[in-house]
Amino acid sequence: MLERLKEQVYQANMELPKRGLVTFTWGNVSGFDRETGYFVIKPSGVEYEKLTPEDMVVMNLEGEKIEGKCKPSSDTATHIELYRAWPKLGGIVHTHSSYATSWAQSGRDIPCYGTTHADYIYGPVPCARGLTREEIEDAYEKNTGRVIVETFRQRGLNPLHIPCILCTKHGSFAWGKDAMEAVHNAVVLEECAKMAGWTELLKEGVEPANKTIMDKHFFRKHGENAYYGQ
Repeated sequence: MLERLKEQVYQANMELPKRGLVTFTWGNVSGFDRETGYFVIKPSGVEYEKLTPEDMVVMNLEGEKIEGKCKPSSDTATHIELYRAWPKLGGIVHTHSSYATSWAQSGRDIPCYGTTHADYIYGPVPCARGLTREEIEDAYEKNTGRVIVETFRQRGLNPLHIPCILCTKHGSFAWGKDAMEAVHNAVVLEECAKMAGWTELLKEGVEPANKTIMDKHFFRKHGENAYYGQ
């Protein structure tokens, strides 16, 4: 079942160590199939060098395993909440990459300091609030997803314009139209987090990029009037 998607999700997962986004098994990728309403996700705790496409787990949005010999990622419930909330998502990535996680541990949004960030992320990368004790102790992974969605709704943000978020004291999630684009956005997030950190070290009190330059760089790549690329 969903053999092609399993291969795609496997390849996307293998990009994580290749791109320096994971240490050991600290990450996972999923991909969604809109025709069946099922998604494919990495199994929990399997080392990347031992991973195969056949190890990928097929799940539904009720959290039931449809197919697979392994247990799904422990973050499966978070993926489910995001797929349910945002129907246009086709892939989700979770990592504990060093620079993005450093911002998450500080509980800070990542400001947009320049055009590299603005090319892919329209404005600051939001950092969601920390979970309450009750949210942690009861359905932690599900509540992580709910708080991510809450952050976008309360701030009036578009998840297609800001394809990533930081989770306080935890790590990051990124998404896209499919699993590989989600990984691409996770790589972009990590680079932006690194550059923002260095920018603040180099100049105290540096100002974020202004809206005019952000609009120019984001919308020349995205939207109806985009003209970047072939």
